[in-house]
Amino acid sequence: MSTGRLADKVALVTGAARGTGELVARRFVAEGARVVLGDVLEAEAGAVAKDLGDAACALRLDVTSEEDWQAAIETTNERFGGLDVLVNNAAILHLEALVDTPPERFQALLQVNLYGPFLGIRAAAGAMTERGGGSIVNVCSVDGVQGKNGVAAYASSKWGLRGLTRVAAVELGRAGIRVNTVCPEAGSTHMIGPYVPEGVDPGIVHGFGQPFLPYQRERTNDERLGDIVSMILFLASDESRSSTGSDFLVDSGNTQLKRVKGAPGA
Repeated sequence: MSTGRLADKVALVTGAARGTGELVARRFVAEGARVVLGDVLEAEAGAVAKDLGDAACALRLDVTSEEDWQAAIETTNERFGGLDVLVNNAAILHLEALVDTPPERFQALLQVNLYGPFLGIRAAAGAMTERGGGSIVNVCSVDGVQGKNGVAAYASSKWGLRGLTRVAAVELGRAGIRVNTVCPEAGSTHMIGPYVPEGVDPGIVHGFGQPFLPYQRERTNDERLGDIVSMILFLASDESRSSTGSDFLVDSGNTQLKRVKGAPGA
């Protein structure tokens, strides 16, 4: 049942054809928002928008294209009359040892995961200022707050995204625009699937090498994704009006807490 937490708001969600972005778009519409779904997977995004009805529309959005961003903002204004929320969700993943990572793959991740949100924030700022403010949610990762092997390109892009978020929060705050990051422990199975060993369900992969987490309630992948979407919804809504320039971790405590076997309280 909708509680109308985003009533009268207009949102643009990138990477919305599937995975986390699709779930965000569906939840936003359920909470009263009108949503533009942007993705390079135009047909898939269109199918989701069609299912959502008149409150949604889809367009091709390559987040590395300044022209695509401008067209997306224009479409959002024409279709729904403005922009209140931007969710920079589109991202790509690459897992490989640093010395084995091809330079072109490193550059590709920076382009999509960091340059894309940079262009999005620049494009959205004017439209949000005209509305008297808004909320930008950058979907980051636990790999943007901790060091870990195998994620040189991905971690670099996500650490950079956290820095970009803080600068944007300072500079856009005077226009009433809040900017925050959400840092999940794991994302869409579409992203991690290619790196999961054969025969292992990517839906049960949890935290890559974190066998003794401090918070161990069993959750399905759908439940984890639901928690991520709920955090994004909170930051998009007026409930988080006092929050900006901050990281919101949705990671079962695995980056900030450590349970020590054999110590008191374990």
